[in-house]
Amino acid sequence: MARLLTIQRMTVPSSERDRYFERLRASKAHYAAANCRFWVFEESSLPGAFVEFTEADNEAALVAAHAAAPHPPMDPSRIYTETEIG
Repeated sequence: MARLLTIQRMTVPSSERDRYFERLRASKAHYAAANCRFWVFEESSLPGAFVEFTEADNEAALVAAHAAAPHPPMDPSRIYTETEIG
């Protein structure tokens, strides 16, 4: 089964953190309803530096989910495909 994902980096000032987390909750719900997985990681040594990952089993689902997202990524066309290492 193919796995595809997009990656987005965000830097969020501490004064915007609550609003950013509201946005993340809306995004997580949206992507779950679109059969995609959504994860967010924060750099442990740099609070406010986040990386968002959105994953789907096929490109069409990922593209459609981003197109309908309440907060679409800045560059949804950069899609990464899982590579078989062998």
